[in-house]
Order: sequence, then C-alpha cells, then structure tokens
Amino acid sequence: MADKLKDPSTLGFLEAAVKISHTSPDIPAEVQMSVKEHIMRHTRLQRQTTEPASSTRHTSFKRHLPRQMHVSSVDYGNELPPAAEQPTSIGRIKPELYKQKSVDGDDAKSEGAKSCGKINFSLRYDYESETLIVRILKAFDLPAKDFCGSSDPYVKIYLLPDRKCKLQTRVHRKTLNPTFDENFHFPVPYEELADRKLHLSVFDFDRFSRHDMIGEVILDNLFEASDLSRETSIWKDIQYATSESVDLGEIMFSLCYLPTAGRLTLTVIKCRNLKAMDITGYSDPYVKVSLLCDGRRLKKKKTTIKKNTLNPIYNEAIIFDIPPENMDQVSLLISVMDYDRVGHNEIIGVCRVGIHAEGLGRDHWNEMLAYPRKPIAHWHSLVEVKKSFKEWQGRAASFDSESSCPSPKPPPTP
Repeated sequence: MADKLKDPSTLGFLEAAVKISHTSPDIPAEVQMSVKEHIMRHTRLQRQTTEPASSTRHTSFKRHLPRQMHVSSVDYGNELPPAAEQPTSIGRIKPELYKQKSVDGDDAKSEGAKSCGKINFSLRYDYESETLIVRILKAFDLPAKDFCGSSDPYVKIYLLPDRKCKLQTRVHRKTLNPTFDENFHFPVPYEELADRKLHLSVFDFDRFSRHDMIGEVILDNLFEASDLSRETSIWKDIQYATSESVDLGEIMFSLCYLPTAGRLTLTVIKCRNLKAMDITGYSDPYVKVSLLCDGRRLKKKKTTIKKNTLNPIYNEAIIFDIPPENMDQVSLLISVMDYDRVGHNEIIGVCRVGIHAEGLGRDHWNEMLAYPRKPIAHWHSLVEVKKSFKEWQGRAASFDSESSCPSPKPPPTP
C-alpha cells in the first residue's frame, strides 16, 4: 500500500478524486488515509475479472443465458476501450444476402395466397319445384397455373353436407377471367336451407396430370344476401387452398362457469352432419373433452357412445374444477371420435375453446366469462387435427381403456 501511495500517478488520481472545498476545515490524516484505502480497494475490485453479481430477480433469466458468456475482456477503468478491429468480408457469410431471397419467397407465397381472384354467382329458390338454383356467372383475376401464363378454369359445386351430388361447369381454355353463365339445380326443401352450405371449388384443368386447385368459396349462410325469393348476385373472394376441404360436421355444446365454486361445466348437446367413418355410411360417435394447460393435458372425460348415426344427441354434462385465477391459462379440446370395436378409434374432428383459441372458440370462452353462472351454447365446426395436436393424437387412441382422470395403474397381482 505504501509503495502504491508513493506512485505519483496514483497520488494524482487520488487527489483528483478527493476534492476539498476551500471553505471547509481540514480533514484529519486518519480520515484521508481511510478514504484513500477505500478508493484503492474499489479500484482493485473494478479491475477483477470475475462476473459482477446480479440481483436475485434476474436469477431465473440468467439460467437461460449461455454459459460461454464471460466479461473478463470488459475494462471498467477510466480509459476508453480500443477501437474494435473491422473484420474482413473474405470467407464470411453475409446473412443479408440470403435474407432478401427468403423474404422475396415469403412475399411471393403470401401474394399468391391473396391473389386467387373473385367469383360471381347468384342464388334463387324455386318454391314450386322446391329447388335451389345456383348460377355461376364469372370469375375474375384468377392466378396463372400454366407455363404460358394462363389457366383452364372450371368450378365444382356442392350443397353441403351432401357431397354425393357434385356438379361442375364447363372448362374454359386459356383465360384468367372466364364467363361461365351456367345454372345448377339442387332439390332441397326450403326448411333445410338453413342447415346447408354452398361449396364452390375452382380448378385448373390439366390434360396429362392431376388438376390443380386454384381455391374455394364456402357460403355458410345461404340467406346472407336475401331470402332467395328472387335472384341475387353475390361476389366472393376465392380463398387459397391446395385440396378440397372436407366437411367434418358440427357440434353444439354450452359452457357455464361458477367463479365462487371454481367449477366449469361443459354440456355436450348434440352433433350434426358428421363425417361417415364406417363402410355402412354411418359412425359410432362419442365426444371426448381434454383440459389443457400450457400444452399439457391435465384431465380428460368422455360421453357415451351413440351407435349408427351421423346426428347424435347427448345432453351430457362434463365438469372440471378450475380456480378463477387459472382460467386464463387453460383451454378445452373437444374431440368427436368414432368408436371401433376392432382397432383404434378414429378422430372425426376437433374444436378448441379458450382465451388463446381462434375465432369462435375464443369468443365463446370470453362470453362465458362475461356472463358467469349462465350456460352459453353455440355450434362449432369440426376441423382436422393440426400438427400441434399430433402428440396428443398419439395418446388419444389409448384413452378408451383408461379412466376419466389420469392416474397411475396399479401393478398386476401375481
């Protein structure tokens, strides 16, 4: 310590650090020595190569940092750090050169998804013959599917849920703005129109290979534009699709939450127009409900099985105990299954409700929370199992032999 204090540079630094006012009394020598020792100790600690201690509230965040991070090269002194050497570009990969290509590719994909064109059609109902008349008028600004920069479009027409009756227009050669002007008749009672959907699929004809799908339009409500008493023209955007979407059916259920008891009740009411899974043209459906939290399945329960029907009626309640503070962390996965006596049970379709769900699944959940103690019922369309549910799907087949709550099985008795 004495040697360091004799160093002129150190003394100059300490004198500059400890400034004494001309109006203040002299500081005793003991105090000056203690101040100098404190400053020297602080200077040595600053130049240590150990990592500075962090606050306890960042401990969890630091666990995610790589272990290779060190701060030994950081200089906490008063001198400015030397200028970093400019690396040469020889032999180095420049991500920006490749990023431009990927961005262009993504833009092209999104642009292709948006530029599927429009289609114009009209609807009218003939009360005398009880027939819905669909008139395909024209399409506009279709994407080019051929190498010549054109397409050979035609349209398939379905009146869902019936897919057996499929009608289609003529093929129009080498045009992106075809004019069809063709009428199609679907015999259907007027009282059933509310449960029917119009499905239009636009294809590009190819003589030597599989026809390419341009896109599709699904009109859920036939009375969207008028009461069908007179012909009404409708324009719709053609949605991008690579294959025809399959109508899997719908399920109606109600949600009711009691905050005081922390009880969530899901009542499975009925299903309609389910997809036929058996060779008989029917299914043996039952409904399975899984309680999910952060992607993990906590509980699962199911209804009874209804034999040989595509329109089952259940009216069965499924109850989960969920504290109010955890309602924003959970979601429900509703799966309609087809029971099979031999082999694995098949999934007909699924839907999901929760605060992080999409579309009607989120709206139904929020409506339930907004009106506690009141059952809220809605129809939900079934969709195919997504990739995010593949792991769950693999475990779903073994559910039939399990209880409604996951619990370890006892060891077999000798």
